[in-house]
Amino acid sequence: MKKLIVVLCLFSVSSAFAQDVKKVEVQNPAMDISASIPKDKIEFYNQSFSKFVSALKTADKQAVGSLISEKVKSLVDENMIQKLSGGISFERKTEVYQSGYQKLLDNQTYPAIQYKYTDDQSNPPKDFITVIFENDGKILGVKPSYSK
Repeated sequence: MKKLIVVLCLFSVSSAFAQDVKKVEVQNPAMDISASIPKDKIEFYNQSFSKFVSALKTADKQAVGSLISEKVKSLVDENMIQKLSGGISFERKTEVYQSGYQKLLDNQTYPAIQYKYTDDQSNPPKDFITVIFENDGKILGVKPSYSK
């Protein structure tokens, strides 16, 4: 009987001091597609994205550095470029799926374009790439999303 009480006390003490660990994940708000980006600006951003993809494909770090925003240059390293290159399929062609504006953590709103692969006929697309731009065409962020 004493052993049973000791065991119960041990379990109750350990559960009393146990901590709940909560995972906090920062979510970017969804892209606001109600405010559309003018077609000429989409073409301008599309050219910038095409140059960026070409630079990633050839692993040209200098070209990648010239196409990304000054705000993120200090955060981008070789490992991030390799991961990003692995998330984008260079053999597949892309096209604009939707465009709009996205508010980021700095509380500013930036133009954003979602590209889908032309061979992906599903709606919504299974694989797409979200790119956030500065107004001058520099790239602030690239997020490939693909089905597993």
